[in-house]
Amino acid sequence: MNIEIKKSKKPIKYENAIKLLEARLKLVHEKKSKELIWILEHEPVYTAGTSFLKNEILDESIKILKTNRGGKITFHGPGQLVFYFVIDLKKRKKDIRKFINVVENTIIETLKSYKIKSFSDRKNIGIWINDNKELKKVAAIGIRVSKWIAYHGFSININNNLDPYKKIIPCGIKDKGTANLKKISTHKFNKIDKILIERFISNLKNLNV
Repeated sequence: MNIEIKKSKKPIKYENAIKLLEARLKLVHEKKSKELIWILEHEPVYTAGTSFLKNEILDESIKILKTNRGGKITFHGPGQLVFYFVIDLKKRKKDIRKFINVVENTIIETLKSYKIKSFSDRKNIGIWINDNKELKKVAAIGIRVSKWIAYHGFSININNNLDPYKKIIPCGIKDKGTANLKKISTHKFNKIDKILIERFISNLKNLNV
């Protein structure tokens, strides 16, 4: 599979990452570049997707960066793994719902390898765990599709600070919490990026025409 895999060691400013993704999107559309998987962390930032509402901001002093991805408001920062991609669905089945399933299954299968049971929710996009009978989100998904090329991606909370989520209604969901993997597991997650990449590429083959 002709996909470039890129990993950034230092936190990346959100705006810079999106500029790179959109530049790659254009090149992939013009068939001038490979598809992309990019693993990184972001500098602290609140981002809002295309369906966010102003009343989902609980602290009006925070700065919100509006984006063109799907979804609502979330927070990115150190300790959170961000998995971006630029994937050409024209090479595969043009089925956005099945592509989202690829993303969801990639996260669920990866967490299962760490003996963490997680699941998707058709009403509330993302990946969830049951923490002492309370549903909490551990992974957020935000995807945009342009000319049948899917980009943006998902994020997994590993050992990030969860306090910034108190200033927003994360992903517009009021009655559920947010968790990170370190709070629910004693595992070390230093190889989780490698497993995510392997699972994603393997699951992507299910979309082959």
